[in-house]
Amino acid sequence: MVPRPKYTKEFKLDALRMMQESHRPVAELARELGINKNMLYRWHHELVDDAKESFPGNGKLKDSETELARLHRELELVTEERDILKKALAVFSRRAR
Repeated sequence: MVPRPKYTKEFKLDALRMMQESHRPVAELARELGINKNMLYRWHHELVDDAKESFPGNGKLKDSETELARLHRELELVTEERDILKKALAVFSRRAR
């Protein structure tokens, strides 16, 4: 199995700059760079959608994604604690009768 190629932020930004500045077809530019033209479009959309947090790096999450993951973990913990308290309440309610 061939490992998936990794591209640096600088490579992506240079490729996008070339895409905007050159008046050649995107498919031709992509062939020269050795990538798929869809990858250029995907990088372009990522840069347009959130220029500040685009291309965070190898395995790194955007700040918003990191916060979302933290909130999901916290929600799971709180939900688990609530379920434990519900079960405890049911056990103690039965004993009181």
